[in-house]
Amino acid sequence: MNNISKNISYIEATKSLTAIRFGIENTPNKEQLSNMKKLAEKIFQPIREHFNKPIGISSFFRSPAINETIGGSVKSQHCLGQAIDIDADIINNGITNKEIFDYIKSNLNFDQLIWEFGDNTNPNWVHVSYVLDSENRNQILIAYKNSQGNTIYKNYE
Repeated sequence: MNNISKNISYIEATKSLTAIRFGIENTPNKEQLSNMKKLAEKIFQPIREHFNKPIGISSFFRSPAINETIGGSVKSQHCLGQAIDIDADIINNGITNKEIFDYIKSNLNFDQLIWEFGDNTNPNWVHVSYVLDSENRNQILIAYKNSQGNTIYKNYE
């Protein structure tokens, strides 16, 4: 397998340090791969072309076993190939996660867009998912930790 899209390699889309550490398979099936290609076409490539610079990906496809190992849900959109975590800090090229978040919010059709942790000026990374044009909710959330250390999601205002 070569590329998911013009600027995302298959290896980059399926790489998982958790999979390597625990010897867990992280190979998408045909449907998951199709979802990944659609997300790359509709979300990642427009971002990449808009900024005209490399954009870091911290997580794309995660098998249910990997997601469960990291404490996530086996129903996560990452497990379906429908979600990607983008992190401008991986490739320090002058783009911020807030700029990526704002671009997606204002210009793209998406299912979920999440400002992941960070502070009021910049998220630590941007989670975005894509289902199908007709099924996307365009839901915008902020993720933060409460005083007990639990992740809480609230609507972005």
